[in-house]
Amino acid sequence: MKLKLGIPKGSLENATIDLFRRAGFSITTSSRSYFPGIDDPEIECMLIRAQEMARYVEDGILDAGLTGRDWIQENEADVVAVADLIYAKQSFGKVRWVLAVPEASGFHTAKDLQGKIIATELVQTTKRYLASHGVTAKVEFSWGATEVKPPVLADAIVEVTETGSSLRANKLKIIDTVLESNTQLIANKSSWQDDQKRRKLEDIKMLLDGAINALGKVGLMLNVHRDNLAAVLSVLPALKRPTISNLSEEDWLAVNTILDESTVRNIIPRLKEAGVEGIVEYPLNKIVL
Repeated sequence: MKLKLGIPKGSLENATIDLFRRAGFSITTSSRSYFPGIDDPEIECMLIRAQEMARYVEDGILDAGLTGRDWIQENEADVVAVADLIYAKQSFGKVRWVLAVPEASGFHTAKDLQGKIIATELVQTTKRYLASHGVTAKVEFSWGATEVKPPVLADAIVEVTETGSSLRANKLKIIDTVLESNTQLIANKSSWQDDQKRRKLEDIKMLLDGAINALGKVGLMLNVHRDNLAAVLSVLPALKRPTISNLSEEDWLAVNTILDESTVRNIIPRLKEAGVEGIVEYPLNKIVL
């Protein structure tokens, strides 16, 4: 069995490869090849633009691939959504396709764009959005640098954003969200019916989910005297509750827990005040729930 897996080329490429690394797969790329190596003999990778991924998966050229829900919807692709993977090129959250206009314009809602020109890469989705608001406008495909087009080349744009910083830098304001999107692992319908390929995809899903669960979290191990345990537990948050085990030395306990990495710098000093010894912080690749 060989699973043909599409890896998104472009802005999501590095984030996807890093996510697979955390999940336990080593993917190696070359600037001269669209066929990355992977240390799993049951997987064959191919780099494909996210915009085209869903079409190739639907047609069976690929068994599965990773792409945005936005491009699945744009292409109206008939595929199986195996997993929602909430990661993006800059953050761990979703991205938004927004309707943006010049700050100095008099546009405040979608209805103000009746008869105007809107530039976007997401043409069909934008047309459906406008129709849902009863607006008729000219929607032009944009090959890139969309945010620089208003007000000379377009009256408004529909553009993807994580932080909005690029829009603000080009003196644009957001007047509505057209679509929220995140990366999905998708599969060809026939491939999903193949028992071996389905089992492989379910394994990949579990490992990728585990890697995403671990993003921004660390493990913490520490030793505490039994008399101080209550004080320590009052300091420690956890996914459910810390793991506590006896040490060889009587009346001393080992505590193991998982924390948000951003909180550790505040918690460690409080743990020391509570009488903790031997604090060890360590990175996490996966948390499989």
